[in-house]
Amino acid sequence: MPPNANQDTENKPLTSSSDAAEAARLSVREWPASERPRERLRDLGPAHLSTAELVAIILRTGTRKSSVVALAQRLLDGYGGASGLARTSFRELTQFPGLGEAKVAQLKAALELGRRAAAGAQPERPTLRSVSDAMNYLVPDFVDEEQEKFLVVLLDTKNHVEGKVTLYRGTLNQTAVRPAEVFREAVRANCASVLVAHNHPSGDPTPSADDVTMTSQLAQAGRVLGIELVDHIIVARNSALSLRERGLGFSSQSKGLSLVSSV
Repeated sequence: MPPNANQDTENKPLTSSSDAAEAARLSVREWPASERPRERLRDLGPAHLSTAELVAIILRTGTRKSSVVALAQRLLDGYGGASGLARTSFRELTQFPGLGEAKVAQLKAALELGRRAAAGAQPERPTLRSVSDAMNYLVPDFVDEEQEKFLVVLLDTKNHVEGKVTLYRGTLNQTAVRPAEVFREAVRANCASVLVAHNHPSGDPTPSADDVTMTSQLAQAGRVLGIELVDHIIVARNSALSLRERGLGFSSQSKGLSLVSSV
């Protein structure tokens, strides 16, 4: 039986801890056919496999001392699950015992396909009716980013997304982000409002003083241009924060996403 497969246990026979330890040492080819990840995926579908089994299928082979499923489980434990693997650099993953460039390339390619599939499932012109909608829309753009990235989302009068532009990558501060560049595409597209977002690769979404200053400057520039800055979202790994909800950088008179009526 695959080790540490704590998901979908109703589909797997129970074994003792000694059996699990023995399975960790055995090659997957030596397991009963009904317990091999590839055969389980074929017969039951991918939803019935643990994350370790799915990663094992991508890696294909283990090491002399452990099965590929045991290797996959150690990898997931070491980097905080699949999302942690997506954030970890190619070079760092090649330092993990049992992984070489070929395995890391396979893993990174599979994770990127998953990211693209999730992004492709979104409507072509989603409507951002709330801060929650905005966060769900933006988080996939930052999943595996190791540097800061600054996005501008262009919105029409009904808060349909008209476009999305990546303006900057690298270390950001209020002097690096120029209001003229933030609003340039919105002016060209005759958009009613914009939403901006950037990430904190550290994993802490707490806004810095620069973030608040930048937000205030952009909101003021938007008022001059007649293009509202509806929010500034900070994304950090699996969490996100709205500066408008925190009352940082925005005047109390501006509406924001949460007050926009649905279509």
